[in-house]
Amino acid sequence: MGLSLLAAQALPGAMSNAAPASHGVRPNAVGELDCNGYSPIQRSVKRTLLCTDIRGLRGYGHRFYDNGHYIGHDEPSIRFLSSRPGSGNNVTFTERLPRDPAARPTVTHPGRDVTHWFELSPAPWFGMSLCDPRSYPQRNCRPNSDNNAPHGVFPGGGAAFMEMQFYPPGFSPFLGGISCNSNSQWCAALNIDSLEASAAGNINLSCVEPVNFAFIQRNGVPAGPPSPQLSNAATMTPNSQTLFMNPGDVIRTHMFDASIGHGQHAFKVKVSDLTTGQSGFMVASAANGFMNTSVFDCSGHPFNFQPLFNTARAKNSIGWSVLLSGILTQYETGHFTPCSRVTKPVPVKGVAGKVWLSCHGAYENAGPPDGTQRSQELTDAPCYPKGYTHGGTTPPDRVTGCADFLTQNGDLDFDGTPYYADWPNSLTPGPFPSPFLQQQPTTLGGARYSKIQFETDAPASEINTCAPDTRQGCAVPPPHAPGHFYPYYTQASVGGQCVWEFGNMTNGNTFGRDHQYAHLVEHGFFKGQFDLASAPLPNPNCGAR
Repeated sequence: MGLSLLAAQALPGAMSNAAPASHGVRPNAVGELDCNGYSPIQRSVKRTLLCTDIRGLRGYGHRFYDNGHYIGHDEPSIRFLSSRPGSGNNVTFTERLPRDPAARPTVTHPGRDVTHWFELSPAPWFGMSLCDPRSYPQRNCRPNSDNNAPHGVFPGGGAAFMEMQFYPPGFSPFLGGISCNSNSQWCAALNIDSLEASAAGNINLSCVEPVNFAFIQRNGVPAGPPSPQLSNAATMTPNSQTLFMNPGDVIRTHMFDASIGHGQHAFKVKVSDLTTGQSGFMVASAANGFMNTSVFDCSGHPFNFQPLFNTARAKNSIGWSVLLSGILTQYETGHFTPCSRVTKPVPVKGVAGKVWLSCHGAYENAGPPDGTQRSQELTDAPCYPKGYTHGGTTPPDRVTGCADFLTQNGDLDFDGTPYYADWPNSLTPGPFPSPFLQQQPTTLGGARYSKIQFETDAPASEINTCAPDTRQGCAVPPPHAPGHFYPYYTQASVGGQCVWEFGNMTNGNTFGRDHQYAHLVEHGFFKGQFDLASAPLPNPNCGAR
């Protein structure tokens, strides 16, 4: 099955002969049928969404190609494990948002420049697996049940990957960049990604990875239609009800299966700012416009998404994502390259003003030239010059730079900010920002998760060096990256709390720094997908019992 799934990547229209009409909601000409932006039948509202990384197979370098485009990611994560009932469908994260340096970002001395969080991670997120019978492998799923887990020849119940993403300030607008139209505040959004692949292994290339998207709103009403079929510019544009949060605020995020009346349930996220007293929420329900997608014709069907699993046992992961799924904290990275100047401006539909394609400066000079075999990336676009206001729609950009997700996904030559040691290294901002301070997540009854697992899918993007069949050249830091650095997790006692930090923090247990992503491992239903992961480890909780 895995081989036929991957082969379908090279067969446009692979589902055309097996596509009975499903009589759902027809897709608009603009929407989010493909989170990666490569649907041949629909233009994406936002070409720069951050999507779930899909598995590939042998013969394609273990990498997934969406309509001929590589769509890999760099997602270092911690997976929290527990056998307690409810640990897979009810979790609370409490964290203090970081602060950026007072100084503006600089661009001339890689590894010693002033950096802000939008350069390091465009979307830190929390994860959970959700039930979606119209996602791979097109099988029924019973919400909140460990029976959905893949095992033996059983590929698991139909599953979606939920990312509760937070967006840093400083590089707006959201439609064409990273931030929610603010140079000073954070916002957040619920993302639900599915895979339109049949149990036989065929993919509908018109809607490979449909995404439901909604900002966290103070009134719980989506800013625009959240479904893949009907999403529009309003969906991706914060409004007066969008929850904004300040750097340094303490944020509590509760993700759970909620009763929505009439005997129905749906996945709900509530985000509470414990510093300001404001809160917002979003319910992934049919009443709110959420839909799952037909593998036959990409039509939408109003749907109440719910958690997939009951517990957070190690075996409970969906079959189609590169990262092991479940209860996760993660920092999407590899999405910023600073520039001294940018050239080659071009218009892009749906983006205010224009974007620039080429970056020039110390970071680009340190790596291989874009558009070459050594680089593997066409450009670092979208790029914008310092002071640009995107047609007068945003505050001036704080730095000249590129977000690395328009012509391919991610910084494939690893010459941008995230691959230098300019991550948080102190609890207070200096030239680098302060870290997130994430308390241990808890489930029902306030119970902690007893085990953890470190993981990163960076090797999938190491196209020039990583050959998983031989297990050669797959490492972090990425081989030949000029910065010779890869960020890591630290568990430390701060202010009487046991917290997780990420970056270059040495004030606690670093788990071997980048060696915490210990081994090249093969996992999941599709054999042949490798990434770097530790074994499940005891969660030390800063040494407390």
